[in-house]
Amino acid sequence: MIDKRVKNAKEAIEGIQDGMTLMLGGFGLCGIPENSINALVESDVKDLTCISNNAGVDDFGLGLLLHKRQIKKMISSYVGENAEFERQMLSGELEVELTPQGTLAEKCRAAQAGIPAFYTPAGFGTEVAEGKEVKDFNGKPHILEHAYKADYSIVKAWKGDHAGNLIFKGSARNFNHPMAGAGKITIAEVEELVEPGQLDPNQIHIPGIMIQRIFQGEKFEKRIEQRTVRVKE
Repeated sequence: MIDKRVKNAKEAIEGIQDGMTLMLGGFGLCGIPENSINALVESDVKDLTCISNNAGVDDFGLGLLLHKRQIKKMISSYVGENAEFERQMLSGELEVELTPQGTLAEKCRAAQAGIPAFYTPAGFGTEVAEGKEVKDFNGKPHILEHAYKADYSIVKAWKGDHAGNLIFKGSARNFNHPMAGAGKITIAEVEELVEPGQLDPNQIHIPGIMIQRIFQGEKFEKRIEQRTVRVKE
């Protein structure tokens, strides 16, 4: 069994260079590979194309890379709560490719499965469909979407073992799951790293064959993107 452990986030991101394309897991502020992102910030790598559901918030997640102008292009489905993302997009400083959320997930999953392209009705008749091939299936127009091509996928899991087997928790599974194995190299940071055999095989979401590097992160923040409380009577 191959031991895929690396010491820390700095060692995990070795090889990431200027101009590369990265997939980064997370849904809102849930399941963000924050140790890896912090290591990227410290590395000063630049001109990145980042594929992610959103770009975090101004002072957390991909927002940190945006503040240092390390991201050249964002491929996302949601601008969200990140004011700097919005500002850079509207000013033309940042290239942005907005994609329907289901299409974004499927383009990741297709890359993971080795499927080069697929047809979907999502986005037909909008800017999303401009310049893309259209075919009718059962009387309904579908546009051709190509799987993403990423140099690295960076995901965050709840638990993992030395061989790279992963278990996600709750909503963190939404984009981390289809991104694992979708890049040429997949990095997994986990809250808890255990010995092989300690994970229940019936609970494993991603097998270790899809992971090349794994490490145990530290000081994870459990942020809440939108807090709603009941108005006092």
